[in-house]
Amino acid sequence: MMSYIDTSALAAYYCPETLSRSVEKELRRDEAPTISPLVEVEFHSAVALKVRTREFDPPTANRIVSLFRLHLANGHYRLVAVGDREYGLACDWIGRFSTPLRTLDALHLAAAFASDLVILTTDRPLARSAKHFGVKCKLIS
Repeated sequence: MMSYIDTSALAAYYCPETLSRSVEKELRRDEAPTISPLVEVEFHSAVALKVRTREFDPPTANRIVSLFRLHLANGHYRLVAVGDREYGLACDWIGRFSTPLRTLDALHLAAAFASDLVILTTDRPLARSAKHFGVKCKLIS
């Protein structure tokens, strides 16, 4: 399987959470786990939120972010761009007013769809929107 790793799944992989083991199993099966620069930014934001809510102290957060950056540098993830096509798809889907899809999730779905990838997520509303719009999706629950 080749998948686009949504931020919810990536955060569970690097940060101890209930679904961490399940996400790890899925990522180990993946031939070419893929993210976008959007996932990179959101991942940093997710870790920063854990510091602000005191779930992590800054040294722990720095270790997590450093490991992620090392994995990026070593080519553990394939990167896909989010460009005009993806923005157009996201606008179209949001503009149908048929799901609670929000901006960043619409861009993640569009990036997965445009690259013909299965979106791997722990986010149930995102998974429902993926199904609605015909985007291949695997919900880890």
